Amino acid sequence: MPIPDFQSLMLPLLDSASDGEIQTLSDAREHLASTFALTSDEIEELLPSGKQRRFDNRVAWPKVYLEQAGLLTSPERG
Repeated sequence: MPIPDFQSLMLPLLDSASDGEIQTLSDAREHLASTFALTSDEIEELLPSGKQRRFDNRVAWPKVYLEQAGLLTSPERG
C-alpha cells in the first residue's frame, strides 16, 4: 500500500488521540503505520531532499492542522 496522503491520516490520527492519554508523535506514527499496514521500506522512504522520511512528514502535517483547529493539543515540554 502506498503511504497515505496527509488528509487520509487526519481522522486516524484524531482517533488514536481520542483515548485522552498523552501520546508522543512517535506513538502516533507507530499506530498509523500499523493501521495502514505499511512496510518498513515504506516507513523508511525519504523525501526527495533526503533529509526526512516521507511518512514522518505525512504524519506531521495533520498534527499541525488538527492543532490549529483546536482538535489536538501538544503538552508543554519539560
